[in-house]
Amino acid sequence: MNSTPTTNRQLQSLRDQINQHNIRYYVHDDPVVSDVEYDQLMRELQRLEETWPELVTPDSPTQRVGAQPASEFSQITHRIPLQSLANAMNEEELRQFHIQVKRFLDTENEIEYMAEPKLDGLAVELVYENGLFVHGSTRGDGTVGEDITQNLRTIKSIPLSIASPNAPSVLEIRGEVFMFHEDFRQLNEDRLMNGEPPFANPRNASAGSLRQLDPRITAQRPLRIYCYAPGIVEGVTITSQSSFLQMLPKWGFPVNPLIKTGSGIKFLLDYYQKMENKRNNLPYDIDGAVFKVNRFDLQQELGVRSRSPRWATAGKFKAQQVTTTILDIIPSVGRTGAVTPVAKLDPVNVGGVVVSNATLHNQDEISRKDVRIGDTVLIQRAGDVIPEVVKVILENRPEDTKPYQLPDTCPVCDHVVSRPEGEAVARCQNISCPAQIKGRITHFVSKGCMDIDGFGVKLVEQLVDEGVIHTIADIYTLTQSRLALLDRMGDRSASNIIAAIEKSKETTMARFIHSLGIRNVGEHTGKVLEKYFNGNLESLQNADAEELTGIFEIGHVMAQSIVDFFNDDENRNIIRRCQDSGVSFKLPERPAQQILSGKVFVFTGSLEKFTRKEAESWVEAQGGRASSSVSKNTDYLIAGPGAGSKLAKAESLGVIVLTESEFLQMIQE
Repeated sequence: MNSTPTTNRQLQSLRDQINQHNIRYYVHDDPVVSDVEYDQLMRELQRLEETWPELVTPDSPTQRVGAQPASEFSQITHRIPLQSLANAMNEEELRQFHIQVKRFLDTENEIEYMAEPKLDGLAVELVYENGLFVHGSTRGDGTVGEDITQNLRTIKSIPLSIASPNAPSVLEIRGEVFMFHEDFRQLNEDRLMNGEPPFANPRNASAGSLRQLDPRITAQRPLRIYCYAPGIVEGVTITSQSSFLQMLPKWGFPVNPLIKTGSGIKFLLDYYQKMENKRNNLPYDIDGAVFKVNRFDLQQELGVRSRSPRWATAGKFKAQQVTTTILDIIPSVGRTGAVTPVAKLDPVNVGGVVVSNATLHNQDEISRKDVRIGDTVLIQRAGDVIPEVVKVILENRPEDTKPYQLPDTCPVCDHVVSRPEGEAVARCQNISCPAQIKGRITHFVSKGCMDIDGFGVKLVEQLVDEGVIHTIADIYTLTQSRLALLDRMGDRSASNIIAAIEKSKETTMARFIHSLGIRNVGEHTGKVLEKYFNGNLESLQNADAEELTGIFEIGHVMAQSIVDFFNDDENRNIIRRCQDSGVSFKLPERPAQQILSGKVFVFTGSLEKFTRKEAESWVEAQGGRASSSVSKNTDYLIAGPGAGSKLAKAESLGVIVLTESEFLQMIQE
C-alpha cells in the first residue's frame, strides 16, 4: 500500500500532538487531555506507522523503545567536564562561599545568584544537534561517561527533537534523572507482586533503571528529568543561568519550578532555610540547595578549581537522624594501614537508604562518645553520604556493656598496631598485610588512577587471596591464561582485562603518582608535581623536603610524606618494575619557550580584552603562576576598570601594575 501526502500530514499531526501533550504534562504540569485520550492518540500513531513503516521517523514518540539490548555500554567523553560541586554544610559555610566570591571578583556590589533544589538522582548529559537528540550519557568521572542514549530516549519528559525555530544548532544540557515518591512506591509494589526484590530508594531505582542493557526495561520505569545547566551551546547567545533556564521550557525541557533568582547573602540563607523546611513535603527527594553565580561572564572570571567551580556551591541539609542498636564493633584495615572501628548496626532506614554499618572514626571518638556493643545510638548520614554515630542514648544502655578498645594487633594479619605520636589513627605496621595490599591495588586500578576497566574489588580480593599478585607491579605480569583459571572468569572477560591493563600502561605522571597511594598526596597534587618536574619521575624520586616545600601548594607534611615514600627501597623497586613492564608517561604539553617562567600574576577589575580565566590559563601555559591574592611574592598586577583593594595593596607593596593593553604589549614583545 502506497502512502499519500494526506497520510504524511496525518502522521506528522499525531506526532506533534503527542509531543505537545508530553510538554504540557512534564514541562508545564498542565495536561489538557486525559490519559485515555493520550493513549488513543498513541495507538492511532502506532497503527498508521505499522501500515506505512517507511514513514517512521527517528524522533517519533513510538521510537522511544526501538533499540536492541546492548552487551555493554560504550563511553562518551564530555566536551566540557561535568564537575562536582563543593559542599557548604551549614549557613556559616554559605556565608564563606559568598565572601570568597566577592573577594575573588574584587567587588563591593551585590552578587546575583540562581538557587535551585539539589535533586537526589543521577546526573546525565543530553546532546542535540540541529534540533535532534543524538546521544546522552551519565556523568561518569566527570570527563568520561557511559553512553545511555537508548535508555534516555525512553523517558517521555526528554524531547527527541526540538521544534522551536530558535533552537541552538548544538545544545548540551545537564540534568538530573529521578523518580517521584508515589511512582517509586508503585514500582516497588509491582516488583513484590512479581516476586522481585524492591529497590532501596528512588535514587538507586533511577540509577539502576538507566544502567539497564535492555532499554525495554528502562521504559517500564517511571523516570523523570529536571534540566539545570548548559554544556556547549552554539547558534544562540545566552548570558546567564536564569536566561538559560527560562529558554529550556520554550525548547520543551522540564525545569524545576522551585528555582529562584536573588542577590546577596540574605537571599542564599532564606532560600536554604525554605528548601530545608519544604524537604519532607516535596514529591521527590532533595538533599540540599544549589547556588550559582547567575552571570556567565562572572562564572568565567571566577573559574574552577581542580574538582569544582568557584562560582557554585551545594548547600547540604542537616543529616536525617534515627536510632538503632550496635550489634558489634569490627576493626577495618585500609590501604594505608589505618585501623578504623566500624559499628555493625541493626539495619535501619536513614533518609531513604538502609544503613547497616557506621564509622566510629578512631579510638578517641569511641572513648569520647563512650560507644559500646549493645548500645542504642543516634546515627546520621553525614552530608547524606557517610553514616556515623552521633551519640549514645545512655538511658537505654544494657547493664552488662563494657567500654570498647581497639585491638593491639591487626585483625587481618595479627601484626602489631601502633599509633604515631600526634595522630588520632592507629595503623598496622605490616606493609605486607593482605588488607593493605588489597586496598593499595584497588586504589591503583580505580578510575581516577590507572583506570583499568573491569579490575574490580572482587577480582582484587581473589587475586590476592590466591597469592597471584602481591604488589601493584604484579598486575603487569598477569596473563590471559592465568586469569581464565579464576572462578567465574571466562576467556572473553580475561581478554578484556588484559587489554585494559595494556591500555593503562600509557598514562601521565600525574595519574601514576596519584595511583601510588602516597599519604596526603591526591589527584591535584599529582598534577602539581608533574608540572614542576616536567614529567620526570626520577627527579621527583630524588627530591628532598626542602625542594618540595618550595613548590607552590606543597606543605611540610605533604613533602615529608613524599620523601618518606621514595626513600623506601621496596617502593622504588615496585615503580621500577612497573616501568620495566612498559608503563610510560605522556609528557605534559609545554610551549618551547616559557616566557613567564616563575612570574606570579594577579588579575583584578573588569577585564575587557580577555576573560580572567583566559588570561590565567595563558600565564600558566607560559610557565607563570596566576594567583587570586596580592602578596610580596606577586610580580605583576593586571588591573582593569573598577580595580579596588587589590590595586591599593599592590601599590603599597611596590608590585608592578599593568593595564590590559600594557600586559598584552609585554607578552607580545
